[in-house]
This record gives sequence, structure tokens and C-alpha cells, in this order.
Amino acid sequence: MKIETVGIITKPGAPEVAQVAARLTDWFSERNVTVLLEAETAQQSGRVASGVSDEEFGHRPDLAVVVGGDGTLLAGARLLAGREIPILAINYGGLGFLTGVTMQELYTDLERVLAGEFVSERRMMIEVKQNRGGSPIASHRALNDVVINKGTPARMIEVEVRVDDEYMATFRADGLIVATPTGSTAYNLSAGGPIVHPNLNAVLMTPICSHTLTNRPIVLPEGVRIVVIFNSQGEEGVYATVDGQVGLLLEGGDKLEVRAARERVQLIAPLGKSYFDVLRGKLKWG
Repeated sequence: MKIETVGIITKPGAPEVAQVAARLTDWFSERNVTVLLEAETAQQSGRVASGVSDEEFGHRPDLAVVVGGDGTLLAGARLLAGREIPILAINYGGLGFLTGVTMQELYTDLERVLAGEFVSERRMMIEVKQNRGGSPIASHRALNDVVINKGTPARMIEVEVRVDDEYMATFRADGLIVATPTGSTAYNLSAGGPIVHPNLNAVLMTPICSHTLTNRPIVLPEGVRIVVIFNSQGEEGVYATVDGQVGLLLEGGDKLEVRAARERVQLIAPLGKSYFDVLRGKLKWG
């Protein structure tokens, strides 16, 4: 893959991170690589002339460079999903399970990527549709997860789950997580769910602090259709949160349909950086 045009996205509302984009713009220009900046990044970095619309950003780059934390990558992944544009994620602070390149390694790793010394992974996403009264009212894609819980501490919520039209269980819990393998190291991990290698195609379902202790996490095949029915009538402040960034307010009787999305996200990393390197580094494994 020859890289002639690079698009850069940085963490929103963080001018100091946007300055990294300014330095990267100069670095790429010195190597005759055209740089496009996502609109807010262009504004914050003072490189307005390099800014483009989301539509243009989603089609022109040969490579997208995301600078920030996992949240920045998740937003970028939704923007670029299905566009076949590889994404290189740079970790600017924070834990960063998905952003494997550190600031200290930044330019060394970029040189390797420009030289074609990288590995590529196509990560599955899930599609989340909210239905009310038999009609769809919202649809989003997620690289990590969709989480159903209350915005404030209160009583447990009740959700009924069906898999491929077959009744599975009714969960009374603080919430429910439906995650991809990529999202297995996010909220799913904190809630006691399993770590699943991101190259697997599967869907994880993990109850959050279930009232019934025998309700355990379960891993389902990629092709299933999951329907989550919110049964708690009169309960207020319950949301389905997509990738921790998009909130869908739920009403009694609402149904969430979750299935694997057709789109994939292509993440790249310099050669020599494996998934197990990331786990050892982030989780302090011996």
C-alpha cells in the first residue's frame, strides 16, 4: 500500500493534542505526503487550510492517523467504517487498549508504516437499532459495545433478551453489555466479562451486577440477532450508550436489535506489536 494522502483526527476539545496534528502535518509534508485534517482538528491546530468535511475525509486518505485515547479512535472508527481506510491509533495519555502507538514511538513507528512495515486487522462492529412501537427510531454502529444502564444510581432494571427469536433470559441487573471482541477489554472487562481475541468474530453479552448470581457472561456467534426488550415501565433515566459516546433514552417496551454490522474497521500497527504485547503492558501481566 502506497501512502500518498494521510488524514488526521485528534481528541476533540483538546488544543494541546491538536498541536500534535500541526507537527505531524509538517512531518508528512517533508516526506511529500498530503495531509487532510478533520474539521475541528484543523481549527484547533491553526491549520484551517488543511481542513476538510467529514464526507471528504472519509474518502480521500490512504491512511487515517488518530491521536488521542480509545474514545477518539471509536469516534474515528464510526466515521470511517466501511470506507476501507486503515487507521493508525496514537495514544496521547490514558490507558489506551486500542491506541497502541505511544508518543515516544510516534515518528519511528510512522517511518515503519510509510515503509510498509505494518500488520493490518479487520475488526468487526455491531449495529444497534432502537425500535419503539414497532418502528425504528435510531440506528448506530459500535466498535466496542452498547451498554444499557441507568444514568443515576437507583433500582435495578429489567431486560428480556431473545437470540434469533428464541427466548434466552430475563436479566434483573444494574445493566447489560453487548460487546464485540474489540470491546472485550473495555466495560465488559470491568464487569467480569471475558477477554476475547479481536480477530475472532463473536458477540459478548455480560450482565452488570446481576441480581441472580448464576447469570454469567456468554459468548455468541457472529451471525446471531439479539433483541433486548426493556420491560421496566415508568423507569426513568435508562439509556443505551453506544461506544460510550451516543446515548439512546429508553422507554418501557423499547426494543434494541443488535447484530454484527456489514462494515469492518481496518486497524494497523507497526510490525512487532502484537495483541499480547498490549495485554501485558496494559494489564501488567508477568
